[in-house]
Amino acid sequence: MTTDSLTRQNAGLLDRMLFTQTDNSPLVLFRMVFGFLLFLEAAGAMALGWVERVLIAPDFTFNYIGFEWIRPLPGYGMYIWFSAMALCALGIMLGYRYRISAIGYFVLWTGVYLMQKSSYNNHYYLMVLLTGFMTLMPANRVYSLDAKRNPDMKSNTCPRWCHFIFIVQVAIVYFYAAVHKLYPDWLQAMPMEIWFTSKARLPTVGPIYAERWFHYFISYGGILFDASIVPLLLYRRTRVLGFCLSLFFHLFNSITFGIGIFPYMAIALNVFFFNPETIRRVFFKKKEPVSTHSVAIPNYKPVLVTFLALYFVLQIFLPIRHVLFPGSVHWTEEGHRLAWQMMLRTKYGVIHFKVNMPSNGKSEIIDPREYLTNKQARKLATHPDMVYQFVQHLKKVYREKGYEEIEIYALSKASLNGRPLQEFVDSEVDLAKIEWNTFGHSEWLKPLEE
Repeated sequence: MTTDSLTRQNAGLLDRMLFTQTDNSPLVLFRMVFGFLLFLEAAGAMALGWVERVLIAPDFTFNYIGFEWIRPLPGYGMYIWFSAMALCALGIMLGYRYRISAIGYFVLWTGVYLMQKSSYNNHYYLMVLLTGFMTLMPANRVYSLDAKRNPDMKSNTCPRWCHFIFIVQVAIVYFYAAVHKLYPDWLQAMPMEIWFTSKARLPTVGPIYAERWFHYFISYGGILFDASIVPLLLYRRTRVLGFCLSLFFHLFNSITFGIGIFPYMAIALNVFFFNPETIRRVFFKKKEPVSTHSVAIPNYKPVLVTFLALYFVLQIFLPIRHVLFPGSVHWTEEGHRLAWQMMLRTKYGVIHFKVNMPSNGKSEIIDPREYLTNKQARKLATHPDMVYQFVQHLKKVYREKGYEEIEIYALSKASLNGRPLQEFVDSEVDLAKIEWNTFGHSEWLKPLEE
């Protein structure tokens, strides 16, 4: 695989950063923990009814636009799908048929992600990225069933880029999580006031949750944490402090908000910030230490460098693309997904549709809950791309009834961060005639009134 092997003194800066052979203990430990968390995600989705509620029960699912061909399997098909994911997760954790397991989970989970967005969650998106990373990793070279079956593949090292890309991805996530919080509603603790006031009846902590100072403390504490955690973890003297803060922050979020495996995934990613030798001494005491740190230049270097450059440029652009659209991203949703806009606003609304049939002069008022689950209907009321998709569904329904030409108008109200309800979709626009513009603003949205 390598075309040249150099000493660190003879290698260039980029080669030292990416291709220095380093102890692979952080990568191996992350493989084990991450695989276990992926197993919990897949098994928990089945056991707790998520698969049934989100993928099986709905008659209509909101795919990502452009991926309408990826549909949930009928019958018990999605249980088979998630069972396969659980097996792949165990393969990742144990290092068994690792490459096949990693690719399998990545493909299956990406499919689940694309076939529904009514349950969009930032950690679902992060799982797509991380499982994609894991398909590239030589994470099964030691402490794996693969290495036990084939001792010739054993290695205590990996190229430094295998750790580097996780660190950069984590830095991007936290950086934008901090930057996006610097908007007026968050700085006035409006979302936190709504969330924590709703928990005021909890025993012991309820009275504290209701205090206004606590809402400001959590809001500004969140900004400080997101902005400082990566520098704290990168600097050797503050690394333990950073880890302790990360542990407290994510466990608090897990207990308070119940956001699945994301807090534990974030904690697990901390291993890449520690000295690999430290990870080896703590978790793999029988593993031989790495005595040399040569620079091995692989023949895939041009492909890897190009891929990493393009990937991270995209990761830097996606979270700020909302500046290309007019209005508040928290209201229009344009540029909100894939941007680490993590729990930054609370939003709700109601919507009905008026369908006019010019051929006979009749009109009907459509309640979306006739076609959707309650959760889907709630999301529909505040997400313009879902409004567009539901309108396309209504056009199909009425076409099957014999109405080729219909007019569809939305009767909608929405509220952002506790503001009074206001019109969300322009009720005078015939939505049956609109075309979706992936890279443009939806002119049929009403602007947010302060």
